[in-house]
Amino acid sequence: MIYKRIKAEGLAHLSYVIGSENEAVIIDPRRDCQIYIDIAKQEEIEIQYIFETHRNEDYVVGSLELANLTGAEIFHGPWPDFRYGKPLTEGQTFNIGHLKVTAIYTPGHTPGCMSYAVADLASGEEVVLVCTGDALFVNDVGRTDFGGLGKRREWSENLYRSIFQKLLPLGDHVILCPAHGSGSVCGANIAEREWSTLGLERLMNPLLQLSKEQFIERKVNEHHEIPPYFRKMEQYNLEGPPILRNLPEPRLLSPLEFQELMDNGAVAVDTRTPPAFGSANINGSYSIWLGGIPTFAGWVLPYDQPILLVLKEREQLEMAVRYLFRIGYDALEGYILGVEAWSAKALPLQHLGLLTIQELKARLDKGDDLTLLDVRSDEEWNSERIEGAIHMYVGHIEEHINEILTDQTTAVICSIGNRASLGASILQRKGYTDLHVVLGGMFAWQNAGYNVIKS
Repeated sequence: MIYKRIKAEGLAHLSYVIGSENEAVIIDPRRDCQIYIDIAKQEEIEIQYIFETHRNEDYVVGSLELANLTGAEIFHGPWPDFRYGKPLTEGQTFNIGHLKVTAIYTPGHTPGCMSYAVADLASGEEVVLVCTGDALFVNDVGRTDFGGLGKRREWSENLYRSIFQKLLPLGDHVILCPAHGSGSVCGANIAEREWSTLGLERLMNPLLQLSKEQFIERKVNEHHEIPPYFRKMEQYNLEGPPILRNLPEPRLLSPLEFQELMDNGAVAVDTRTPPAFGSANINGSYSIWLGGIPTFAGWVLPYDQPILLVLKEREQLEMAVRYLFRIGYDALEGYILGVEAWSAKALPLQHLGLLTIQELKARLDKGDDLTLLDVRSDEEWNSERIEGAIHMYVGHIEEHINEILTDQTTAVICSIGNRASLGASILQRKGYTDLHVVLGGMFAWQNAGYNVIKS
């Protein structure tokens, strides 16, 4: 039996290559899918089928891209009305060499979720692993909020039944293969541990220790953010995204070419660190650190305008492109390295103030006219915060900017500084000046022993 788990960095998306003899199936492939082709060649297997566990909301699934390269058939659940592939029915089975793959209808996260139980017939009829999609994670279960408030209870009830009546009865020995790991926006408390079994989850997963009504109430009352790019992902994963066959290849631009593209509507993303961005940045650019692209680009970047990149070094280009490609940003026109060549051409630059937590505390203690804007999540804010701060999650700033700001000096703070730099860049794009990013954020504030308000 061939079993390989593929992790897509940033999104914490997990896909699987499962095979036997010379045949294989891919579960929930990522869009940059050459990796599956390489594995198939290495293992001397042919990809026969592509199974999707559900219509994904947080990334572009690579099923069509992979099918175009391999000729494999695509299968998915009965909801929504997909424009590609074939719908599965409960209990439908597929033979992959010595393996038997059985489709299990496990609605809850969405009404069309499927799980895939795999038995190795060379050893017996028992299921050895199950791919659960977003139904069951390590230490968590899937979101049930995508249907809106009116559907939360129904979807949560369905998820409970799917887990307790469909998945756990497969057996405590069965290896759990979820669609996401720690860091995914599809679960609030997914463990960093990526290996588990149904038995371990039965014993250790806090959601599975609750009564049915407690489970449902917990899910009904959960709060999750829904970035605007999710709507684009839902469209692509319903209709099928453009098939590109290869990753986009942005070209190195001269400063004047970069400026001309921006003048014509292109949007720039600066992936350098907050101190580098703060010291000098190109007018109108967003500050999104490299590792933050999968989570935060979809909050602010448009899909109908070209994207430009400001990188610290050329070696970062491929990862930035992969991150953007996985969430549907294909119009990647070009990049520059830093802003040194830009400044040498006497092109305009902006800068942000940078505050240490000691400087921030001194200004707050003096009673300076200063707005302290905390851009962390609701959960982080509700846990602890600095007295006198105001709160707006970074993803909501652009839409609600007029609700939070005055003409005072504004210091932006998050947990460590990355989201604060993004928040400050959004304000800067809207014409606000006298902006400061708090370096080290709340972690540094607490490490210094300064007071916080705890909920």
